[in-house]
Amino acid sequence: MQKTSNPAELADICKRVRRDIVSMITAAKSGHPGGSLSATEVLVTLFFDVMKHDPTNPKWADRDHFLMSKGHACPVLYSVMAECGYTPVDQLNTLRKMGSIYQGHPDVRFIPSLEGSTGSLGLGLSLGLGMACAARLNSSPSRSYVVLGDGECQEGQIWESAMFGAFHKVDNCVCIVDYNKIQLDGFVKDIMELEPFADKWRSFGWHTLEIDGHSIPALQQAFAEAANVKGKPTVIIANTIKGKGVSFMENNPKFHGVAPTPEECEKALKELA
Repeated sequence: MQKTSNPAELADICKRVRRDIVSMITAAKSGHPGGSLSATEVLVTLFFDVMKHDPTNPKWADRDHFLMSKGHACPVLYSVMAECGYTPVDQLNTLRKMGSIYQGHPDVRFIPSLEGSTGSLGLGLSLGLGMACAARLNSSPSRSYVVLGDGECQEGQIWESAMFGAFHKVDNCVCIVDYNKIQLDGFVKDIMELEPFADKWRSFGWHTLEIDGHSIPALQQAFAEAANVKGKPTVIIANTIKGKGVSFMENNPKFHGVAPTPEECEKALKELA
């Protein structure tokens, strides 16, 4: 794996990852393209620039920990892990097939280099905070990064975790909310509004940043700021577009959990060329 801080090089990786996402979900005939495409810049920036990790030594004690709490968006995680060298690129199109390591939600029984099995919504932030607390007890420089969905933030356990993180001053944990404003059944605002979203996190005692989640420089700056915050955890509210990069998927609730047809896949791959 070749790490880089160059935004143009990271953007090229994002394009490859988006092509992987569309191809593997089309091959599976099921999956979640919208929320995978919206989180692409977040994961690429973390894995290829920000996080300390080593694909040749995935259980390195002082590694940073990553948890994809919204586990249904695992295609983006699988592509990024494969691009890093943790798992085989040539098996990505076995997504959701019997016997594949690339199951419909991240599962450590199939991919041991994962930090946890996720997808039962609401649990990932608790896991990340626990790992961050353990690192602190071990005097380890390890940090935890947790990606949440916005619909997931309607879960009560998220706010219990938010209370815990602030109360225990878990400043080596960073939560990133993929705020694409669409969930399974439609637009978040129509199902259970989160606003005033940033104010809620601030009131729970978190250092709160609001950024363009598709801007790699903005993400780099936010992660750098989070690393310097002491005494409280950081949440980055990453404003994103569901289905980013594919015109007919962008901001379209249909593509939360519907695979593209072969014809739609061809059109999407042309747009992502």
